[in-house]
Amino acid sequence: MNQSDYSFSSIPNDIALRIASSLEVPDLSSLSCCSRVWREICGSDCLWEPLVKERWSLLYETVKNPNFKDWQGFYVKQHREKAVQVASVVNLVEHCSRSESIEIVDCLQAIECLQTMQFGFKDVQMLLLKPKLNALLNLIGLLYCLNILRVPAFRIVEALRNSQIADLQVRVQWWKPGRWFYGFHIRNESHSRCVSLEDLAMAKDEEVLAVLQLEATHELLTTARISVINYSTSNLQP
Repeated sequence: MNQSDYSFSSIPNDIALRIASSLEVPDLSSLSCCSRVWREICGSDCLWEPLVKERWSLLYETVKNPNFKDWQGFYVKQHREKAVQVASVVNLVEHCSRSESIEIVDCLQAIECLQTMQFGFKDVQMLLLKPKLNALLNLIGLLYCLNILRVPAFRIVEALRNSQIADLQVRVQWWKPGRWFYGFHIRNESHSRCVSLEDLAMAKDEEVLAVLQLEATHELLTTARISVINYSTSNLQP
């Protein structure tokens, strides 16, 4: 055993497991690379079974078995499958946003895809709320968590801040249909608003949030667009 392994193994196993259990998956994986001893500790089923249960609770119930082994391998396999699935959403957004913006209807279609694939909050957090992605994809992940999963706003904001994308801004543009007033038709009104992802999560601009809701009127859905401020097509890669 080399000096590094000796130093790490001097920590009692129960303490080492407690340290490892407090880490997020990326940090747990990084810790496992430190030494052979930590690789064995960080691959323990007692660490990975709760992670599977937390991220895919329904799937966990179908495979739960006291004799099941290699929860780490199961987690990695499922994560890779989700990464493949989310690529279809990335491709959809990439195809629809070549003019540096996306229509609301296309945004809602992407959200429906995530719902069909049964993405959970952790899936979105790890695969869509990432700083290297286009802000449109960040926005779609945010709206999915808000409108479909009904994740509390403070948890979404925490995820946005941890990924350092809370301050990213998008511009929402829409037309408010005109109305009839004493026999006269008042023309449609154009609206445009810039808002950060964090402000959307906190519902600080209710009018903009209403435009982005699934229950938005047909007139809004067919006229509204979202564009990224400081848009860069190079950020569309997953």
